Amino acid sequence: MTTTTPGPSVFRGAVGTARTRIEGREKVTGAARYAGEIPFADLAHGWLVLSTVTRGRILDVETAPVLAMPGVLTVLHHGNAPRLNTDYVGMLGTPPDPTCAVFQNDRVPFAGWPVALVVAETPEEAREAAEALVVTYDSEPHDTALHPDHPGAYAAAGRMPAETDKGDLGAQLAASAFVVDAEYTTPEEQHSMMEPHASTARWEGGRLEVVDSNQGAGWVQGELAAMFSLDASSVRVRSEHIGGGFGSKGLRAHQVSAVMAATALNRPVRVVLTRRQTFSLGGYRSPTTQRVRLGAAPDGRLLALEHRSLNQTSTVYEFVEPSAGVARVLYDADAHRTANHVVRLDVPSPTWMRAPGEAPGSFAIEAALDELAERGGIDPIELRLRNEPDVGPVSGLPFAGNNLAACFREGARRFGWANRDPRPGIRREGRWLLGTGTAAASFGAGAAPSTALVTAEADGSFTVRITAADIGTGARTALTLIAADALETAPEQVRVRIGDSDFGPAMIAGGSMGTRSWAWAVTAAAAELRERLAVTTSIPPEGITVRSDTTEALGALTRKERHSFGAQFAEVAVDTGTGEIRVRRMLGVFAAGRIVNPLTARNQLVGGMTWGISMALHEEAVRDRNTGGHYAPDLAGYHVATHADTPAIEVDWVEDHDPDDPVGIKGVGEIGIVGAAAAVANAVWHATGVRHRNLPIRPDRVLAATGPGPAGGAVDA
Repeated sequence: MTTTTPGPSVFRGAVGTARTRIEGREKVTGAARYAGEIPFADLAHGWLVLSTVTRGRILDVETAPVLAMPGVLTVLHHGNAPRLNTDYVGMLGTPPDPTCAVFQNDRVPFAGWPVALVVAETPEEAREAAEALVVTYDSEPHDTALHPDHPGAYAAAGRMPAETDKGDLGAQLAASAFVVDAEYTTPEEQHSMMEPHASTARWEGGRLEVVDSNQGAGWVQGELAAMFSLDASSVRVRSEHIGGGFGSKGLRAHQVSAVMAATALNRPVRVVLTRRQTFSLGGYRSPTTQRVRLGAAPDGRLLALEHRSLNQTSTVYEFVEPSAGVARVLYDADAHRTANHVVRLDVPSPTWMRAPGEAPGSFAIEAALDELAERGGIDPIELRLRNEPDVGPVSGLPFAGNNLAACFREGARRFGWANRDPRPGIRREGRWLLGTGTAAASFGAGAAPSTALVTAEADGSFTVRITAADIGTGARTALTLIAADALETAPEQVRVRIGDSDFGPAMIAGGSMGTRSWAWAVTAAAAELRERLAVTTSIPPEGITVRSDTTEALGALTRKERHSFGAQFAEVAVDTGTGEIRVRRMLGVFAAGRIVNPLTARNQLVGGMTWGISMALHEEAVRDRNTGGHYAPDLAGYHVATHADTPAIEVDWVEDHDPDDPVGIKGVGEIGIVGAAAAVANAVWHATGVRHRNLPIRPDRVLAATGPGPAGGAVDA
């Protein structure tokens, strides 16, 4: 029997067409099961006990009364838990956060530190026993307050150089025709994904199996294998459906504690974090304090740019929110200085959160650019276009396409920017002052080595296996379209299986690199499979599987600045009598490479822009300095934008091509939030004449800053 791939008469080209999610029906009908609801025989349930002191030592864990309670199976803590290996570097090039290496000593470095795990037959029994567990502490003084002149601040690199510097900043500021020197702050923000963190661990045939909700099954597999000193092949992690991640769903305390309990009891154990527990154990975006100094020539050309950012980290793990990094891409100046600093406090460890660095950093730099435009009497868009760099301002590398100008021109046309009166506080509709604002956006377009398996089946269909993660982005559907085109067949002939570490190493869903990295691997495997099928004459194609590895191809790429770009526009209405702000419309135009599925790409961009509204006006996790804990750590106390806060958001994109990239995808998961908060804040200034440099722009801040007169009279808030 001779079988070949379908010919051109079948192939129609799937990439670029709008497709509903392949698993959409299963999700809306409940057939798609998430990590916390998959059944297991003889399943036990763990409940984490978190510290009630901010800093100190554990003196005693009174387990005896709890072990006597109905259904309780065991209580794990620092006195009886197995020792873990933490002397390794993980997939992201960093050692593990000690918060994940639970129950290793008696130290308590922050409020909400895991001190014990109670395991029982039912979740209700586990929770009741956990709440009854008495833990005695020796409390110590603590420091949880971030402020710009904190003596413990130091330069920290993270994933980029800590500091960059060229030119004479002082001299260029002195030579500038107009200058901005301002401080901007952003608060602590929480991920607040719909699906909480959940993990089930069990031993099966001498192999550890973990069913989890994560952003990379191979990532979690590698971390667990290293931490428990296991061979990687003896650990399998599965994560098929994920209800949101945003950077939070890597290795966390619940997975490690579930593995400990499953090992101790020799039965499956599930641990699910409560919403309140995610506030201390799920990571968060650190608050930032940022100082921006800009100086420009009379024509608006930047002579001086300084962007310094400070974020907090825990005393046990260093995490950098690289907010100053965005200035290293968007704008150049004769004197250019950027710095990311951190200070260690008695708080939980921050972590990756949608557009880490770019989201808070773009608020500061884009608000400062708006202030500079005002002082120089230059249109905000024109000022940005005059300062578009020819090469990377810090790296000196050429851009693999920089279509920011095209985004601004198309956006300005569609938004009606030419009709804007630049004077603030002029437009009014009844009690509402109206204003419009804009901001630029950029986000890195990287790729990481990945492997993929593509199999030709007996019925002429194909199966793709890759350790990808669909955290709600529609990646599974995008990969189906990409594979179909690479195989020159219809999407209905392709089955994509993801979320299983047994499929081999692959990039995580993060950094807007997931689909791009996976697509490269799938395309390479599909191309080789087609070549093999084309010469197959004597054997059936079923069973023919090709495995790709993109490590060498990625290493051969020419070094360039690779980024997505975008232009954000917002119109707001402000009631200075009540402090209420309403975003009336938003437009985002992006240069984000090849758009695989316009339907899910638009969904991602709209989601990011909605989060930008939330960042500008609502989100703020507040800590009690006396206890180090949060006020109201739940979705009742932590406010996010809802449908009532969200206007009609329009999204589009311009042609954007990287000639060096055979896949052409840049990623859209994070670029949508970048610059969105700044566009809203700039629009609030245009409406009122009040410059808000501290997020969120709450009604009380509007009222406090607004003085007499139609434009409020205040110049800073």
